[in-house]
Amino acid sequence: MLRLLAQAPGPVPAAVVARSLGLPRSTVYHLLTAMVAEGFVVHLPEERRYGLGVAAFEIGTAYSRQAPLQRLARPVLSLLVDTVGQSAHLAVLHGREVLYLVEERAPGRPPLVTDVGVRLPAQLAASGRALLAALPFAQVRALFPDRTAFVERHGNGPASLSQLRRVLVTVRRIGIAQENGEITPGFSSVAAVVRDHTGYPAAAVAVTFEPERLTQDARARLADPVLRAAAALERRLHGRSPNPPGPNAA
Repeated sequence: MLRLLAQAPGPVPAAVVARSLGLPRSTVYHLLTAMVAEGFVVHLPEERRYGLGVAAFEIGTAYSRQAPLQRLARPVLSLLVDTVGQSAHLAVLHGREVLYLVEERAPGRPPLVTDVGVRLPAQLAASGRALLAALPFAQVRALFPDRTAFVERHGNGPASLSQLRRVLVTVRRIGIAQENGEITPGFSSVAAVVRDHTGYPAAAVAVTFEPERLTQDARARLADPVLRAAAALERRLHGRSPNPPGPNAA
């Protein structure tokens, strides 16, 4: 059933699952209910369809989230820090949070909250926004079904699905995610997504800086090195740049 859902171009009705696998509908609904409860499947009630859930994503990308990804990313982040003179980090999506795997601190820069092993609300962090913007919106909606899913940190940032969608549309349009003081007052970040060989978001590369120490032009110039670092890590992951999802993925 998981293979069927993974191979489908999008969420599918339970009837399609039953017909494709030759199972009684009652059995299919029983299995789907159990997998929804464990997070392997997401139910989209408005569409009467089922798709892969976050738990399936976590298992499917466990290799990328563990030490091999960290080892591949560290030299890329080190070069990024040398290039921009700011601290950089790598994060992956973990449910509605981002989990930080690597941090490369620039000399003389203050310690950041984005230390290795720290989890932060994905809708507030630049890394999280870069990752969420690369997901189909149906999956974002499943992660943030109502206002109770939105954790506040300093009273800033999206607090509803419509507000989050506006943020993610902007990220998709400009290709870079940003946040300004929503994680830690006085610090801003820019981030870019790193996709796996299927075009799915595997991680995000980000740079964090103190905006008061940089001119507007200097802040704007951070985007290109971050994008280059994300592209370099993609090449290290699979030897080529994957094709991003098409416009219908939203």
